[in-house]
Amino acid sequence: MNKHSEAGRRYMRRFIPTMIGYVAAIFGTSFAFRNPDLAGPVAWALAIAPALPVIGVIVIMGLYVKEETDEFQRRVLVESMLWAIGLTLSATTVAGFLEMYLHTPPLQSFWAFPIFCLTMGLSQLFVRRRYR
Repeated sequence: MNKHSEAGRRYMRRFIPTMIGYVAAIFGTSFAFRNPDLAGPVAWALAIAPALPVIGVIVIMGLYVKEETDEFQRRVLVESMLWAIGLTLSATTVAGFLEMYLHTPPLQSFWAFPIFCLTMGLSQLFVRRRYR
């Protein structure tokens, strides 16, 4: 991500508050679910709350790809995202087969996005290195 471009600055202005909202939603929801009486629509809404900032980050990433005018930056980002999608799908597929055949503990699906973000960050290092 090019922090120096206008698109990069907009990305950071969108990303940082959204991630603060994500952390707040995780802590707030975890705290609320300490109440054993929590149920019904409120419980459903609270359980979904941490997913909303994640969806927001996905939209923010898409906006950055759309708005970035530097073709090199856009190419690095898109190629990194493609690598991350492939690595995330591979990891979750392997985990699924391990779970099915060896009865390993299940990989909770909320890990898919953090795995994607981690592999995208690592992919960017390798993709950029190719162009040096």
